[in-house]
Formats: sequence, structure tokens, C-alpha cells
Amino acid sequence: MNPQNIYILAIESSCDDTAASVMCNGKILSNIIASQKIHEEFGGVVPELASRAHQQNIVPVVDMALKKAHIEKSQLTAIAFTKGPGLMGSLLVGTSFAKSLAYGLGIPLIDVNHMQAHILAHFIEEEDFKKPPFPFLAMTISGGHTQIVKVKSYFDMEVIGETIDDAVGEAFDKSGKILGLGYPAGPEIDQRAALGNPKAFQFTKPKVAGLNFSFSGLKTAILYFIQKQVKENPKFIEAHLNDICASIQYTIVGILMDKLKLAVKETGITHIAIGGGVSANSGIRDALKSGEQKFGWTTYVPKFEYTTDNAAMIAIVGHLKYLEGDYAQQNVMASPRLKI
Repeated sequence: MNPQNIYILAIESSCDDTAASVMCNGKILSNIIASQKIHEEFGGVVPELASRAHQQNIVPVVDMALKKAHIEKSQLTAIAFTKGPGLMGSLLVGTSFAKSLAYGLGIPLIDVNHMQAHILAHFIEEEDFKKPPFPFLAMTISGGHTQIVKVKSYFDMEVIGETIDDAVGEAFDKSGKILGLGYPAGPEIDQRAALGNPKAFQFTKPKVAGLNFSFSGLKTAILYFIQKQVKENPKFIEAHLNDICASIQYTIVGILMDKLKLAVKETGITHIAIGGGVSANSGIRDALKSGEQKFGWTTYVPKFEYTTDNAAMIAIVGHLKYLEGDYAQQNVMASPRLKI
């Protein structure tokens, strides 16, 4: 075994995906995710069911990650895990497992902020993926979070804008629920938007000062609009579904881009990195690419598998913290409302 090799086992359990990854010197050897389908019938994540599923999944997922990486647990250098933010029950499963394994192996334990990990996923060693230079702006968009972060170095980050109510992923999912789509609705809205007219229906953008976001008013406006139209024509959704999806997506993307343009103007930073599950949305990616042409931005999008909740992004933070000797103690606790 090469003594120079740093093997990090990372565990992510902040919401409803149980994930484990093995990294060697910044390169991913395995990235395993067990998704929980049970939440689909409830139209959202049920915390109690999520924590139970994590308990069932964590041992086989970690075992598979080690096997796929072709290493033994005795070769591990450190264990990294998600401390927060997230669902308390879910976080407890990953935290407890990581603490026990690190203690049993006598190796360092490293706690990771889930939101920092979404941003630092850009620094996983991957061919053909450029890394953003410091300073850069990170827009993290997911089911639970919407933030614009000024990133000065790996661990010097400042949130300069965030949602004051719903996250952008929630806006997509709740709009989908109104339309009778399955959960999560974001991917289907994206697919249907490509087939519809984005200017068929107009929804007013919320007026929020500065760089903060709000999506709850938009969600309510969509609900009232659909209720009114369905009252007049019971088959309205069926007849106009693609146009409705295109119009909703156009409005949401417009809100995100307006704030991003303002952030670039206020900071003078033109390197833009995105992360989080909603960054897979084609409308957002297209708008960012368009911004490169119009505004002279340089945009950075991580590999698709590193955008949703995954353990590879936890591994890269673990690797960077290991290099700095920044370890956690055995009395570390999960923190569901952890801030950057």
C-alpha cells in the first residue's frame, strides 16, 4: 500500500438518500446511493420513514462502496460524514455510524457541512471538468435550499442571499402537486417545459429586496391561477400542461437569474458555480450558458452525479479538511440547522 494515499470513506444521510463514497487523493473510487422510493406516495419526504430506511441501508451501502473501490476498511485514512443541515433522524444514523466506525478503526473522524459540500463538489478530480478560481459565486439550489454564496477559499464562505421561505426545489415540487404530477415533480416539469411555450401564461415574480429569494407567493399565485382556470374549464390542465410547465419554469429561472445578475453586479465576481439537485434543470443550465454570452460570466457545472445529494461531495470536503488536520471529536453531534 502506498503510504502517500489518503483514503476517505464518506457518508451522506441528510435527507432521504443513503450514500457512501470512497475517495483516494481527491479522486472518486466509488459513489453509491440508495434512494428511498417510499416517499413518492406521500408527495414528500416523511422524516420517520427516512431515518428507518437509512438504518436498513447504511451497512450494505458502505460495504458496496468499499468493494467497488477495491479496498479494505483497514486501509481507510479517515471517515467523513454529514453533520448537517438536514433531517435530525436521518443525520443521526450517518453520524452514529461514522463515529462508531472511526472509533473502531482508530482513525480520524471529520464532520462536513452539507451546504459547503455542494459547493466544494466542484473540486473533485474529474477529467474535462474545470474548477472555479477563488473568489467565485456559488448558487446552491435544491429541494431544501436556495443560496448565493461568496466563496473566497475552501472554507471561507459568506452567504449573501438565501430564500426567506420555500426553496426552489420545493417551488417545483409543490407546483407539480397542484398539477397532479408525481413526486419529485421537478424533472417532469423540466421535460414538459421543453415542449411548451414559456410565455403562454404569466406569473408575477415576487419583489424581495437585495439578494434574497421568495417562492411561497409564486406557489400561491400558481395555485389560484390553476383553480380559477379549472373552474372555467375542468380539462384546462390536461389541455395546457406543457405550456403551464414551461411558464412555471420560465418564471422560476427568471427569478434565479435576476438575483444572480444582481450578485455579479454587487460583487464584481464573474465566475459562477452551481450545485444542488435543481442545478440539473435544463432551463437553469441554458440560462447560465446564455449569461456567459450576454454578461461575460464563466460558469461551472459539476458532473451530474455530484449535483444531487451524494457522498462524493462529502468525501472531497473530508479530504480537504484532513489535509488541514481539521478533525471532529467523538462527542460531535448532528446539527439539523447547521449554517455555512
